[in-house]
Amino acid sequence: MHRLYRSRPGRLAAGAAALLLAAACSTGEGKDTPDTSTHRADSVRAPEAGAVFDYQLGGPYPPRDAVQALSRDRSAEPAQGLYNVCYVNAFQTQPGDAIAWWKKTHPDLLLKNDEGTLVVDEDWDEPLLDISTSAKREKLMKVVGPWIDGCAASGYDAVEPDNLDSYERSEDLLTSEHAAAFAELLARRAHDKGLAIAQKNTTDLLPERERIGFDFAVVEECAAYKECGDFADAYDDKVFAVEYTRRDYRTACDAYASRLSITLRDRDVTPKGTKGYVFAQC
Repeated sequence: MHRLYRSRPGRLAAGAAALLLAAACSTGEGKDTPDTSTHRADSVRAPEAGAVFDYQLGGPYPPRDAVQALSRDRSAEPAQGLYNVCYVNAFQTQPGDAIAWWKKTHPDLLLKNDEGTLVVDEDWDEPLLDISTSAKREKLMKVVGPWIDGCAASGYDAVEPDNLDSYERSEDLLTSEHAAAFAELLARRAHDKGLAIAQKNTTDLLPERERIGFDFAVVEECAAYKECGDFADAYDDKVFAVEYTRRDYRTACDAYASRLSITLRDRDVTPKGTKGYVFAQC
């Protein structure tokens, strides 16, 4: 499902990501080869079920003592001694300068409708990437693949590719099969680099999780959408569940505190010390 308040790196992290975008892409261009592995590397380590989790996409900050795992944008450094998940916007572009970069360097990889107009996630002003053919998915891996490599080189334990559900906003130009096929390429790349990979939302693809290669899940608003149990069962409780309202947080805690890692965050996932910052764990 499309989350209206789906987490997005905030202004602090997004600015850094924009500065790094061209360098990250240019260094990987032309150096990628098709990935043919079908097994997980021995070094891949999924998170422990119930690990206290912080969602730091709006900018990194020192986590509380109880925190055992966290997710940060790929432009940020991981936190020493914790289980670190690297956020990558893999199925859509970042807004702002990143859109101009894609238009200039890879216009053929931006999804367009029959009128030649970009298909855009209007909630976030993010054009969708075109994953509709095998050839385009392989070309996209020459961009997104090095981002995953960068997560591994920085010392992350796992990667969280966002917008798996972008096909739902594609004007029927993309399908869940396209999303699964691209996700499989991402999973292979992650595993080859020793990274676990998270399924981000999207119950529709739970039946495909093993074929794709997902190791755990990062789920937003599963209480609001009544999906917590589905993800818990599918991933043996290795689920980081993030809620954005206290009502949904209490609902999730009442039903799943003994099974899942459940975190309350403010909708903008702002850094600690910033106005509006919210964090709680049950």
